[in-house]
Amino acid sequence: MKNAIESVLLSEAQLSQRVAELGKQISADYKDKKLLLVSVLKGSVVFMADIMRAIDIPCEIDFMAVSSYGAGTKSSGEVQIKKDLDRTIEGYDLLIVEDILDSGKTLSYLRKVLAARNPASIRICTLLDKPERREAQDIAADYAGFIVPNAFVVGYGLDYDEKFRNLPYIGILKPEVYTK
Repeated sequence: MKNAIESVLLSEAQLSQRVAELGKQISADYKDKKLLLVSVLKGSVVFMADIMRAIDIPCEIDFMAVSSYGAGTKSSGEVQIKKDLDRTIEGYDLLIVEDILDSGKTLSYLRKVLAARNPASIRICTLLDKPERREAQDIAADYAGFIVPNAFVVGYGLDYDEKFRNLPYIGILKPEVYTK
């Protein structure tokens, strides 16, 4: 698995430090609010586990699974909700927790769907932000861990064809792995 990695983009230590910083900022911003973290599965599961432990105010969690990729490397543009929230969200301050903000199409769609359910607010927290690839101009991260280049990244929850999620760092995948 490690042989497929061209280089380490973000180390375990860098990830840990930045998650702690984000947790402090989110805790301050949501003090005295009804915070609900919404993890977008599967890619954000590792980040979600770490960020919720870095937040030191009361919060609740829920999960959604959406897809626009399938097994490929490019978004199909069609978003499907594969698993919806388990609760009503009216009156909650939502913080969508995402692994990567890329084209923005999925998050744009998701935000519209969730806004129709009358939450008090909706903000986005992404571990990685790839502004070079943004197609949906109505989407920006309120909290971003790292701005990353337009490279195929895996690890710390991010995958290629369901593999590499368990790497403890973010690495750049060798092109020959995904261009076969």
